[in-house]
Amino acid sequence: MYDIIVIGAGHAGCEAALAAARMGLETLLFTLNLDAIALMACNPAIGGTGKGHLVREVDALGGEMGRAIDDTTLQSRMLNRSKGPAVHSLRAQADKRMYQKRMKRALFSQERLTVRQGEVIKIETSGGRVSGVVTATGDHIPCRAVVVCTGVYLHGRIYIGEAQWDGGPQGLLPANGLTASLIDLGFSIRRFKTGTPARIDARTINFDILERQPGDEPPEPFSFLTDHKIENRMDCYLTYTNPRTHQIILDNLDRAPMFNGAITSAGPRYCPSIESKIVRFADKERHQLFLEPEGLNDEEWYVQGMSSSLPEDVQWAMYRTIPGLENCILTRLAYAIEYDCIDSLALGQDLGALQVPGLYLAGQVNGTSGYEEAAAQGILAGINAALYIKEREPFILTRDQAYIGVLVDDLTTKGTDEPYRMMTSRAEHRLYLRQDNADLRLTARGHAIGLAGDERLRRMERKEQQTRELMDYLRAEKKDALLRHPENTIDPLLPDPAAYTPGARRQAEIQIKYEGYLQKQEAAVRQARVMEEKLLPADAPYLEITGLRMEARQKLSAQRPRSIGQAGRIPGVSPADVAVLLVWLKRLEEK
Repeated sequence: MYDIIVIGAGHAGCEAALAAARMGLETLLFTLNLDAIALMACNPAIGGTGKGHLVREVDALGGEMGRAIDDTTLQSRMLNRSKGPAVHSLRAQADKRMYQKRMKRALFSQERLTVRQGEVIKIETSGGRVSGVVTATGDHIPCRAVVVCTGVYLHGRIYIGEAQWDGGPQGLLPANGLTASLIDLGFSIRRFKTGTPARIDARTINFDILERQPGDEPPEPFSFLTDHKIENRMDCYLTYTNPRTHQIILDNLDRAPMFNGAITSAGPRYCPSIESKIVRFADKERHQLFLEPEGLNDEEWYVQGMSSSLPEDVQWAMYRTIPGLENCILTRLAYAIEYDCIDSLALGQDLGALQVPGLYLAGQVNGTSGYEEAAAQGILAGINAALYIKEREPFILTRDQAYIGVLVDDLTTKGTDEPYRMMTSRAEHRLYLRQDNADLRLTARGHAIGLAGDERLRRMERKEQQTRELMDYLRAEKKDALLRHPENTIDPLLPDPAAYTPGARRQAEIQIKYEGYLQKQEAAVRQARVMEEKLLPADAPYLEITGLRMEARQKLSAQRPRSIGQAGRIPGVSPADVAVLLVWLKRLEEK
């Protein structure tokens, strides 16, 4: 008998299982293949625009991804440095195999966590609640909650030109049994598509003619707990497609599954295949490609920006038109993969299934893309599965509190018709929700639920105190005006900068430089929070509320919004409907 069973050990499953076990619940983690734990099936990196914010938030809550990437970084860069701090986003190249080993070690050393290889084909219920799972080998395992983190494995199908077969990523097996169980539990299933570029033998790359892309010095860690020095151990390189590349692709579009009708499912708009980019941006003569190492002692390199599902002969021809790759050997072909996922509108803001108590879902099975989006959902689902068993209130992050809140609110309120990717532009409060203050926003909350440890809380409180001290000093000495000049930084204005942590100095600098903007944003956050705190009853009889339009009644009844704020963001619910809800809620409270 386990408290919680997590299905899938990708980036969502790892965080869900660790969170549940760290909160004191007996947890079982199932994976199709023990060698595929925390597999980076696509790009060999963690973070990026918007995604770096998610990693910092996962870390602040007590997650593992930030610490794992800090231990296995090959190169680190802060993106968007020329812009404001709201969009600064950390990205680190990983040693993919070392990252897997690092995460696997975290799982196997965690108390109350058991890891097993096997396929779960059914989720069992009793009295409408989760009661256990059944494996492909016939094992019935009782539990009180299940977290589904199946990634792209459900009925996975691989496409390389005319060739196609059932399979998971990187030659792994698909999971064909669980979809039917999800349908039986009332979920609507859809098909999404994603893809990955070819891998290149490093010995066949002409690095001498490529543009070197070094990391930042000194590199910045992801985790608020990392004390050891991060080192840039490898470079990345920049190259471009050209008219020859484009012509080869255009001449073979009829053999591309995305264009000949073989694939009809939606792919990621913000990470398109090279054939989609050539067609969509026909006026462009070239597209950027980044060559990225897959490991310190790995001869395979990743070609970022050249995902494809074109046939093998076309891939060899088009890759060899790229400067630096004229004689390249493809060690692994590019491919597209189709997979089953659910309609995320069937979930609440705790990532729990609205119709099945004790069932939670996280990651690509919810229609997202990316390791970071998966990890963010995984930790939230693991937390809430644990709180469900402890009969405590769910842990909800709203749009004004975290990028995780933006991600989950978008999924559960608006839904998604394509693989969802986090971007800074999705967050209306992004100056407030910076990556540098994720610990100040979330660590105390993670500690209160029993996940973030005492050391995390101590460090956060020290940073908070030092930030206040620095701001008080600068204002008392009339130096805050100097700091507001764009060219000035905080360290020259301090008698002893080393007496304060880099994080505290950074916070004080940002808060003084952007004080006026932050005050406006914090006022907007307070205003938004008023609507988020007006909670709606879980059993509200929306179909019977007079004054609501029929479309609004149906949408509200199906999605069961947690608050007035969330109700107002549901497509099909108008401001007039929200006004009716406010009147109805006031009358209910007065009874």
